[in-house]
Amino acid sequence: MGANENPATGHGTGHIIQSLVVNLSIASAKGVAAAMTHSGAMLAETIHSFSDCANQALLLVGVKQAQRPPDARHPLGYGRSVYFWSFMVAMLLFSVGGMFSIYEGIHKYSTPEPVEHIEWGIGILIFSILLEGYATFSNIVEMNKRRGKTGFFRYLRETKDSDLVVIFGENAAAVFGLSVAICAMLAAYFTGDGRFDAAGSFFIGLILIGVAIFLSIEVKSLLIGESADPIITETAAKIAIDHPNIQKLINCITVQQGPGEVLACVKIKCEPKLSAVQVSELINEFEAHLRQTCPEVKWLYVEPDLEEWK
Repeated sequence: MGANENPATGHGTGHIIQSLVVNLSIASAKGVAAAMTHSGAMLAETIHSFSDCANQALLLVGVKQAQRPPDARHPLGYGRSVYFWSFMVAMLLFSVGGMFSIYEGIHKYSTPEPVEHIEWGIGILIFSILLEGYATFSNIVEMNKRRGKTGFFRYLRETKDSDLVVIFGENAAAVFGLSVAICAMLAAYFTGDGRFDAAGSFFIGLILIGVAIFLSIEVKSLLIGESADPIITETAAKIAIDHPNIQKLINCITVQQGPGEVLACVKIKCEPKLSAVQVSELINEFEAHLRQTCPEVKWLYVEPDLEEWK
């Protein structure tokens, strides 16, 4: 197990730490450029990068909390801590990043200022795009490892790895925002009209708000309690069909408790002539088989019954 791997989930935090280091470097460089160019778009990007640093720190807190073992107060563990902090990140991206950029764009549009020392701004923005592009590419590589044969966009909608999706959303938004900032700064410089720069800040804010809304919708479902991958129910049904003393799978409810942590409650219909001891042995066999096939099932409760719920 790697130094940055989460033992509870089997997923690493290296992608979070990498993005944090990248954004710290970028935020510092953007701050210098914003002071020299007096660019509203550059200032918006500076605030965006610093808020990303805070967001990634919060994600690390969430991953660390999710590793805590179950206790009397939280018998199913702390896996959903990752979803809570991921939702907080989306809210900060919306408020600190998106709303501030829109405010800065409106303010600069009403009182436009000329863009100065454009060579500093463009140079740092290109440097930032290269770093953010590399971080985004690394996120895509990691997601490709996790998604298997699932389509990329379907994976974004259905994945339980909220930390990786949030980091990818932040980095992808940063690449788009930086591209807008370059166009806005060049337009403001060559036309002499600072309102182009203000418009760039405004559109950067819209990009951040759009990403924040998407992330909050995705994470909200996990935070409330979303069903796990359907493959778990399908596997349980197959095990029931193949077992000679199980007539059928009556019901299977799964809940995603955290990345790589699933609660499963199963009701099966057994052969009626089995003794209590035989039913107990059957249930143990069923549980062992399902856990072996689907190791993400951390909590499993199997109940025998005669028929479906009325």
